[in-house]
Order: sequence, then C-alpha cells, then structure tokens
Amino acid sequence: MVHIERVDLNLLAPLAALLEERHVSRAAEVAGMSQPAMSRALQRLRDTLDDELLVRTPRGYRLTPRAERVQRQLRAVLPRLESLFAPEGFDSAEAAEVFRVAGTDFTQVFAPAVFQRVFRESPRSTLHFRTWHDTIYEDLERGIVDLVFFAWSAPAPALRTEHLLDDRFVCVLSADHPLAEQPGIALQEYLGGTHVIVGTIGERQTAIEQRLEDLGEHRRAGLTVPYHSLALRSVPGTRLILTLPARLLAEQRPDPGIRILPAPQEIRPLDYQMAWHPRLDGDLGQRWLRDVIRAVTAELPEAPWELS
Repeated sequence: MVHIERVDLNLLAPLAALLEERHVSRAAEVAGMSQPAMSRALQRLRDTLDDELLVRTPRGYRLTPRAERVQRQLRAVLPRLESLFAPEGFDSAEAAEVFRVAGTDFTQVFAPAVFQRVFRESPRSTLHFRTWHDTIYEDLERGIVDLVFFAWSAPAPALRTEHLLDDRFVCVLSADHPLAEQPGIALQEYLGGTHVIVGTIGERQTAIEQRLEDLGEHRRAGLTVPYHSLALRSVPGTRLILTLPARLLAEQRPDPGIRILPAPQEIRPLDYQMAWHPRLDGDLGQRWLRDVIRAVTAELPEAPWELS
C-alpha cells in the first residue's frame, strides 16, 4: 500500500497500451488519447517506475526487461480489476445465493409459493427459514438473518420496512359453542369467553393483545400454543375461541365441527410486513428475493368472508 498510494491508477490503461503497441501514436489511438497526452503519460510512467520502459532502436521501440515483467503482470491483473469495478449483474438461474429469512407461522400463507418460485428460478440457491424469537431484529442488524416478516412488533427505525399484505381476523369456535350460530361476536361477548392464544411472541398473540390493551381490556387464556395449526385442531368440542387471520383458513377443508365468525370490529386487520437492513438495499440477490416476495404476495387472492 505504501507504493500504491503514490501511483495514479489512471495510468494503467496508457501503460497497457504502450507496452502492447510499443508505439506512442498507436497506443494513443488504442487508449482514446491524443498523442501529446500519451507522451506525457509515458514520461509520468517512467518517473513512477524509475525505468525507461520503451527504448528506441533502429527497428522501433523495444521493451526494457522491467517493462516485460510489468506487461506479464498486467495481463493477469487488468482482467481482475475490470471485473472488480464493472457493474454487477445477477442471473438467478446461475446464482448460488444463501437466503436467511425468519417469521411466524403466518408466513405459511405465502412462503411455500415463495420457496417454489425461488427454486424454480434459482435452483442452485439455498433458503434457511428460522422461527421468530424475541431478539430477531438484533439478528437482522448483526447479519445473522437477511429478511424478517412481522406483523406487530415494530423493528428499529434504522431498518427498512415494507408492507406486504393485510388480513382480517376471524374467530373459530366449536360448532356447539353457545355463540356459534350468531352472525358475529360483539367485543363484550368476546371478552367474556375463554381463548386459545397463539403465542407469536412469548405467550402473547401480540397483534390482538396489544389492541385490547389499547382499549383497556384483556382476554382470558384457556390454552396457549405456539402454532396456528395446533390451535385450530384444539377447538372442536370445547368452549374455546380461537382468533386468527382469515387467510390461514382459506384452504381449510369444510369441517362440520367448527364455525368461523368475523372477529369483533375493534380488532383491527393484520398488517404484515417485511424488514431488512439498509446494507442489503443494493445487493442484487437480496433485491431479487424481495421482488419475488412482492410478486407472490401481490398475487394472493382475498380470503372469502364466509369460511364456515
């Protein structure tokens, strides 16, 4: 580095042309310079390298031994420098990226389609999906994960966030529940029931608990589970109320053992987003993955209102 700091790297192209052409005028033409400019470049190169480089002979210019060594090195170095400074490209079909994403099990709504599209368009790439935990945003900032899906717990302001989709909440009840035949559930009826809590963060279903706390209310948990699928299978034959995003039921087979009703209107729709660190803004592989996610979520149909 001590030697490089005193070198004008703009002289590399004239140097390569001079050593290849061994003629100032021809080198100037190849490098797109005027002949006087090339002559000045030659003199600067001689000063920098402390060598004549080109020596006039009766048969034209000849390279000095130092110039021959430099030329051999340039032939190896210049293509690498060109590759280093050339604009990056991204070919998903040839790329072998490693993508690390994390989220709750709500991502089952769109993640399988994302995975399928990634492997269809970039078969050499690898995907690691990690479960949600309390320090996931720290992992994002530290580079342990690349992309996080979230609904309620807002990440640090320094992170990039983008809305992906909305989903309304519905209530799942056993077919013999006292409220099962109603067209909907009022908030006070809802609060008077016993609930299945899907612990998205700890033992809190944050999107719902936070909204109820904003209203000065809370609900009583009869069962706490980590996954929506387990919660759904626990409802038939009980007095439990399960509240979950409607899209999770879009492909649910008709089940005579349950009823699905709109959640109380006070429970706002789910705002599902993705977050990433700003250092990944320009990464072509990450930009491609985010585009895939945008395309897949944009194509999702609305969940039907009458699901039971």
